[in-house]
Amino acid sequence: MFKVFLIEDDQSLFSEMKKRLTQWSYDVHGVSDFNHVFKEFLELKPELVIIDIQLPKFDGFHWCRMIREHSNVPIVFLSSRDHPTDMVMSMNLGADDFIQKPFHFDVLVAKIQAILRRVYNYNTEETGVKTWLGATVDYERNRLSNEQGTIDLTKNEIYILKILIEQKNKIISRDEIITVLWEDERFVSDNTLTVNVNRLRKKLTELGLGDSIVTKVGQGYMAVERV
Repeated sequence: MFKVFLIEDDQSLFSEMKKRLTQWSYDVHGVSDFNHVFKEFLELKPELVIIDIQLPKFDGFHWCRMIREHSNVPIVFLSSRDHPTDMVMSMNLGADDFIQKPFHFDVLVAKIQAILRRVYNYNTEETGVKTWLGATVDYERNRLSNEQGTIDLTKNEIYILKILIEQKNKIISRDEIITVLWEDERFVSDNTLTVNVNRLRKKLTELGLGDSIVTKVGQGYMAVERV
């Protein structure tokens, strides 16, 4: 379980973020004294820091600078300010990402997972989560999300997507898909499969992934992922 140090003075936002991140199995800790943020960081030894820019006493840039002098832990900035210099300053101080408030929570999770995967090389598939074309596929929650938003899928849609992703760039026949779904005790007729795939593709379009599932006339379907 990854420890997350959430440096946020808005108690309402902190509580909501802690609740949501805990649901994703992150161990979230807040600041008890904003005069001693760095001291608490050293004691906690987190794997990830999420920090707001506007804070009591000293701003987020101050604490980021101190943390970077002693650690390469990944840092994500949150800010309600929209001035481009904030993002430039964050990146110059060594932040790994900058997220504008208000943000979609699933986008935050996707970014966190991408950062942790890159830094610590952990496998999200062990927790029922997979990345595909820059999107986070959550098989347990029947959900797909990327920076453009989040879509909820039906059980048949997520299962069809799973079948195609597991054999990406390979044509999967309609009969093969129907057989797999049948063996999983999901009744899918030929016509129902067409409806489900069309609905899945329409939902993927909302995330800019509409052309990632292609139809091969007379053969079947394929999840396209170019290297």
